[in-house]
Amino acid sequence: MHATLTTLFPASSMSESETRSLGARTAESLTAGNVLALYGRPGAGKTQFTKGVCRALGIDEERVSSPTFTIVHEYSGTIPVYHVDLYRINDPAEVAALGLEEYLEAGGICIIEWPELLDHMLPPDALRLVFLHEGGNVRRIALADRGVTTGA
Repeated sequence: MHATLTTLFPASSMSESETRSLGARTAESLTAGNVLALYGRPGAGKTQFTKGVCRALGIDEERVSSPTFTIVHEYSGTIPVYHVDLYRINDPAEVAALGLEEYLEAGGICIIEWPELLDHMLPPDALRLVFLHEGGNVRRIALADRGVTTGA
């Protein structure tokens, strides 16, 4: 999975539209069972990127929103997408109680925003992306290794 993606990252984005386009180009390299871990502060572009991935998989991006209050949104497309947001989860025990392993193994594409508490459960080949808001409309998106910290 990562070999073709290394040509996309690191990347800069100057708008929500560019961030969605980067998500769509990333989706071209994804297959069922892939896990994406999106690290970054609020407003860094994680949900816009997810909209682009979903659009490329035949999902109406207007349906895609941050699942901050519901924790998981499931979308049906050419490959199912499980969009997880752990922003409101503070305790590792809460993560364990959510049963997120099922989504990691469900055979769709699992996209996780705020995955810090789940990092130890991610598969070794998970695509870890760090989103940095560099001021104004500029976002920088880069590949990362295990144990990412964003200071959020």
